[in-house]
Amino acid sequence: MTGPRMSVVIPAHDEEAVIQRALRGMHDDRLEILVVANGCRDATADRARAIGPEIQVLEIAEASKIAALNAGDAATMLFPRAYVDADVEVGAGTLLALAAVLDSGLALVASPQVELDLSDANRWVRAYYAVWQLSAFRQTGHIGSGIYALSEEGRARFGRFPPVIGDDRFVQGLFAPSERATLVNHSFTVRPPRTLRALIARGGRIAAGNQQLRTLGLAGAVPSAGASLRHLLGRILPRPDLWGPFAVYCLVQLRTRRRAAQRLATESTVSWTRDETSRV
Repeated sequence: MTGPRMSVVIPAHDEEAVIQRALRGMHDDRLEILVVANGCRDATADRARAIGPEIQVLEIAEASKIAALNAGDAATMLFPRAYVDADVEVGAGTLLALAAVLDSGLALVASPQVELDLSDANRWVRAYYAVWQLSAFRQTGHIGSGIYALSEEGRARFGRFPPVIGDDRFVQGLFAPSERATLVNHSFTVRPPRTLRALIARGGRIAAGNQQLRTLGLAGAVPSAGASLRHLLGRILPRPDLWGPFAVYCLVQLRTRRRAAQRLATESTVSWTRDETSRV
């Protein structure tokens, strides 16, 4: 019997409501699963262990996703390696498909296709994501939004994870589009914020993280704002059914940029925030 062929690092901070949902679909002897419970004040670690002895749980005192990612890296030597948020759902078959692509040398970093569960989201959130799915960033080798995997060569592209908000955007920026793979026949599920207020708050955190990466010179090559807008308009203009959602999208973008500017101006260290409406 052979051992695991892929490691899976899952940073989890106070995720007792969702951690078992995330882990149940990953059960497979070919996966080495490591949950890094960071600064937890709830039963995250206990609930992860309750899934079964195959789940390794590492507890660290610092409540930090970046610290958890680095601790997970230090605890495993196995590649390929996936980094998975605790609030997403992905199956073992999808993770192993990522491993196969990375082992083949066709890519250095890979993600599955993201599927949005908008069943509990209000109409404004649904309108926003109807347009978001057509954006240039989403359409050109999108990596992240909850899961990405690296080959050993890809992981050697950088040392420890830097202290940034957007680890997935940081990782994507390290690789040219030709070095990335998005598996369109495999997907994982994300539950976006349910309300417009929560969506803007989450967007403000993402925008602040993107600005932080640009300030640190870690953003990599990304489409310019003008090019992104032209791409989006080209997709929207022929579809009158999306003109209303496009107005919602623009409003949310403006509000999130304002929120990000406020955070960057008032916080000496921009802290990680998360959406709670999707964790109910």
